[in-house]
Amino acid sequence: MIYTEFKELVMAAAASRGLTEYELYAEEKENISAETLNHEISAFSSGNVTGACFRCVYQGKLGYASTELYTPSEAERVVAAAMENAASLETEGEAFIHEPGDTYTKIESGTVTEPTASGLTELAMQIEEAAYAADPKIVDGSQSGVDFHRNRIYLSNSRGLDLAHENAYTAAYSSPIAREGEEMFSGFYSKLGDFAQLDSQEIARKGVEDAVSQIGARTVSTGTYDVMFSNHMTAALLRVYSNIFSAEAAQKGMSLLAGKEGEAVAATCVTLTDDPFCEDSLVKIPFDGEGVATRRKDVVKEGRLVTLLYNLAAAHKAGVASTGNGVKAGYAAPVSIQPYNFYLEKGGGGTTEEMYERLGDGIYITELNGMHAGANPVTGDFSLASAGFLIEKGKKTGPAKNFTVSGNFYQLLKDIALVGDDWELRPPMWGSACFGGPSFIVRGMSIGGK
Repeated sequence: MIYTEFKELVMAAAASRGLTEYELYAEEKENISAETLNHEISAFSSGNVTGACFRCVYQGKLGYASTELYTPSEAERVVAAAMENAASLETEGEAFIHEPGDTYTKIESGTVTEPTASGLTELAMQIEEAAYAADPKIVDGSQSGVDFHRNRIYLSNSRGLDLAHENAYTAAYSSPIAREGEEMFSGFYSKLGDFAQLDSQEIARKGVEDAVSQIGARTVSTGTYDVMFSNHMTAALLRVYSNIFSAEAAQKGMSLLAGKEGEAVAATCVTLTDDPFCEDSLVKIPFDGEGVATRRKDVVKEGRLVTLLYNLAAAHKAGVASTGNGVKAGYAAPVSIQPYNFYLEKGGGGTTEEMYERLGDGIYITELNGMHAGANPVTGDFSLASAGFLIEKGKKTGPAKNFTVSGNFYQLLKDIALVGDDWELRPPMWGSACFGGPSFIVRGMSIGGK
């Protein structure tokens, strides 16, 4: 049974039980992936996940139930189960079924090349072999991988919403290992795009360059340094700290941005944007997990906090409109808050090399490790094992390793002295969220070294 048939059965079952406030949210996911190790395919998987979640308002409470089966009996069961779950709740909470009337941005569906199993494994092997061929220092332990994803979302409710959208893309990566003497150096590069457009040579070459560039790394002395974070690290920091921009987190006391909308929270060179239709992203979302139309928004503009991110519940509590950031991590997951394509805007500081010149003497950080333990997403404090390059007299000289950068993300936003133009959006790491931006410079950061 296809979704549209199942939807009609669920709606009929809900109506027959006298429900007037209800919603059906469904996902259909397709995935095919291959990984290589030591010149051969080490893993291959292919699968489909289909599921739907029904939620309804019953006796003034909101109940949920989900299923992975599209059958007449399951249509009856999820409705009954959601009503039972609502009835068993001890306290009433706010229940939100979105009204129609939003204007939804139409996403032009370009051509998507869906790879065959043999084509996908062939590309993975091409990346692997290209990495070995690129430099004799590349040794066994090197890996590559290719993943194709297709995700369809459906949302229908009792108030007349009947929405659907689809995203599809291929992600490929190279993770080569370089050896110099007894030391090993791991590189990484990933690329998101249409399968037919991915270049195995480019992906392998950039992964190898990352690995080889670390050879000969020096330690640095403990002290205060001017620091430049690479565009990849801009994305990494935004990924870890994006939750501080959630209105739900602020309302629960888990963000220090609570009550600061309209206030200066960053340097004037900082503009942070959440754009579900970013031209450089293959993940475009016209409506959120509650059926609210999504839109581009400046979260921070020239240092001032314009808005937090809201779903319907957080917006109701604050007395404002939802920003369309009610997101479900999966069809059965509750609605949370998350950005879509969240990035630091270009700042006029120039290319990466021009940013080196503006830095003068300092450290260019290209790797931050231990985010899960060394970064506190509530207080903003961080102390992270890092690696990168020394910048001397405006030039990148040699790699640096085994040092720790410490600070506080809230203060970091205020201390950004210059933002570059070497903008890049990184592939999604979880859910639908992509993060990115250019490199940026912070003066006088605490570095722990030898």
